[in-house]
Amino acid sequence: MQLILVSGLSGSGKSVALKALEDSGYFAVDNLPATLIPALVASHQSQPGSGEKIAISIDARTSDTLAELPHIIEELQESGVDCRVIFLEANDAALARRFSETRRPHPMADKVTGGIGLCIAEERRVLADVVELAHRMDTSDVSPNTLRGWIKDWLKLDRSRIALAFQSFGFKHGIPIDADLVFDARFLPNPFYDPKLRPLTGKDAAVKEFLEADLNVPRLIDDIASFLLRWLPFYVRDNRAALTIAIGCTGGQHRSVYIVEELAARFGSEQQVIIRHRDL
Repeated sequence: MQLILVSGLSGSGKSVALKALEDSGYFAVDNLPATLIPALVASHQSQPGSGEKIAISIDARTSDTLAELPHIIEELQESGVDCRVIFLEANDAALARRFSETRRPHPMADKVTGGIGLCIAEERRVLADVVELAHRMDTSDVSPNTLRGWIKDWLKLDRSRIALAFQSFGFKHGIPIDADLVFDARFLPNPFYDPKLRPLTGKDAAVKEFLEADLNVPRLIDDIASFLLRWLPFYVRDNRAALTIAIGCTGGQHRSVYIVEELAARFGSEQQVIIRHRDL
């Protein structure tokens, strides 16, 4: 049986993720207390034809049961259940904007006074331990369609091996919250200042040719690749399910996109690779 637990901050896209899993054939349950997870799993296992894929959304509304979650996950895994955890998050500005647009009260509003900022801070505190169990996804500047794509890519991963998520981003939009390693490519020549290259991206041949003409570009790629090759075994030894390597340039359109594509091509034959272009 495969069990996927979806957690994260309110407004970060948990409903979108749960729906994407449901569309992929998972029996989906929203806002289930953690202590009831084993009973639900046992019920499905005892009923032939009920399916072997379950997705459960867990959030701060059931905070009194979250302390039991690590123990519950460990017991399920020992019993043979393939249990995975996704944690969706976003920066405070994005979360506040989404609640303002939907005009919905924050779930912590009945427990915290002082506005949306304090509600978000309290929810982060309540869910802090869950983050350590999960594969994190930063949805601050991500559309629902993009998030659905990320979920489907994540489902294809082999849990027995570490996955490398190469992500491009623009510093002017902020550093991704879910990044494990961040590399800055802003010192490289910028195609943005060429009017012919400005509307293109790092995937286009003309931009590639422009960047490859500067020797510092392949040098940086070589250095990042060497760093990963040296230290990746230590992340594997630490039982990491995934490692997110974020490459940033100014706008997240040209240099970072090109470098992510090149690194993914280098590591794709040996490792599980996910490509994410946050600001493209």
